[in-house]
Amino acid sequence: MKEEYFPEVVQAIAGNGTTVYIYFSDGKIVRYDAGHLIDKGGIFKALKDEKFFTERLTVLNGTLAWDLSGHYDPADCIDLDPFVLYEAERVQDPLEPAM
Repeated sequence: MKEEYFPEVVQAIAGNGTTVYIYFSDGKIVRYDAGHLIDKGGIFKALKDEKFFTERLTVLNGTLAWDLSGHYDPADCIDLDPFVLYEAERVQDPLEPAM
């Protein structure tokens, strides 16, 4: 019986605006736009600050996250469901030079 893949984020890189490029352990790379989260307000309003968005972007708990405390505490972050992220638009690695 084939095991179902549990998406695990290994790297996240900020793109333009509210775009994030997410690298998964199986090699898949997706582009995710977090702009709709900012519109929700609440905890997500911190993402409106461009400096916070890019400098606190990280991987915690095996998924895309933003570190709230500055101490990379997995209990003090905004982290997103890796299954939702895995369904975002698949893209080529943005770090590879165009041929």
